[in-house]
Amino acid sequence: MTDTPVTDAPVTDTPVTDAPTTQERAVQGIAFSELADRFGTPLYVYDGDEIAARLRGLLDRLHPGVEVFYSLKANPNISVCALLHSLGARAEVSSLTELITAQRAGVPAEHLMFLGPGKSRAEVTACVKDDVLLICESFGELALIDEVAAGLGTTARVVLRVNPAFAVKGSGLTMGGKPRQFGIDEEALLADPELAGRHPAVRLSGFQVYMGTRILTEEVVAENTTRILDLAERLSARLGVPLDLVDVGGGLGVAYFAGERDLDPERTVELLNPHFEDFAARHPGTRLVMELGRYLVGHSGTYAVRVRYVKESRGEQFAVADGGTNHHMAAVGIGSFVKRNFPMRLLNRAGSDELRKWNVTGPLCTPNDTLGKAVELPADLEPGDLVGVDRSGAYGPTASPVHFLSHGYPAEVLIHRGRARLIRSRDDAEEMLARQILHDFTPHED
Repeated sequence: MTDTPVTDAPVTDTPVTDAPTTQERAVQGIAFSELADRFGTPLYVYDGDEIAARLRGLLDRLHPGVEVFYSLKANPNISVCALLHSLGARAEVSSLTELITAQRAGVPAEHLMFLGPGKSRAEVTACVKDDVLLICESFGELALIDEVAAGLGTTARVVLRVNPAFAVKGSGLTMGGKPRQFGIDEEALLADPELAGRHPAVRLSGFQVYMGTRILTEEVVAENTTRILDLAERLSARLGVPLDLVDVGGGLGVAYFAGERDLDPERTVELLNPHFEDFAARHPGTRLVMELGRYLVGHSGTYAVRVRYVKESRGEQFAVADGGTNHHMAAVGIGSFVKRNFPMRLLNRAGSDELRKWNVTGPLCTPNDTLGKAVELPADLEPGDLVGVDRSGAYGPTASPVHFLSHGYPAEVLIHRGRARLIRSRDDAEEMLARQILHDFTPHED
């Protein structure tokens, strides 16, 4: 797999034109109405300045020994990955396609890691061949890595993912501390001090723990990090595994809903750095890693849809748009039992001062296709208006049923240094049908 740099495509660049009026919303001076006219809707728009600010805001404050790995699962677009890599991020991938994406975006092997509980032989082989660090999640996977590496006549670099005995606090989605498919139980590792010696084609070189995601409390981030660093030291002493790398996971959250607040990066780093400094003093050669996905790209994105119809049904107002949960499944509430709305706004004009509660829905033939329920938007919302779902840069189309009713993927645009760059073209019917195979079922006489 060769590295292919991502280059700008001039035909898809849109320069800043006339400044938008004060009634329009814009990204880096480009009005959403201009973007919608050029690229169509539904449309994802990512603000490259916001992505850069999120990453640099951490890298400039964190202990210099800490490396930030971007989790492609949050937004696997190759240009988003390339932008983050150009700003200093490494890449964490969880599929063969994500691996190839990161490589073609220019990320070198020493800045890549591959994790996931169900790696295929093909994925393991690709990582071993390219000397990509593997995060191992089970004893069976470790045996497979050893077998593949031995067959290739090489040694695989492996970090063990640990499912710790302690549980996360303040997480929107717990990934460890309970019976999970992720990682090897802490107790099982402590009970197997001969583990490294049974796999001669594997170099065990550290530990990874990922406790949970959507953490919005600085103290929780710091406490989890402290406990992970302590666990890594205990496991290293018990198993004789060198601490070449310790990955403390991430899980830094994004506030989407009423009553939530974003993490304060200064306070977060203020709490984290003393623990990193103490650990680095004891283990000066150890690479320290944080994995961040949603935190880096979530704030940057707006999902823009155009209203097709407005209607009233039994006392409630509906705005039926050209895109819905088929592109933005996360907007249903990210696993919440109660529907909670992402922040939403009218994009193309100010609208009336009077607000009304609108149900913003998509084009799908299911009542679940609701982007926002009882959202306060201008009372004069009308067909042709653009509505934006903010904080939509993570877990958008690739985490959604984009092929339901065969609507396909929306276009995606990245605004970088004041220019709009098309980074994914919209699916059309011919592209979606191209992989289907039509057979002739017309009855024929023998």
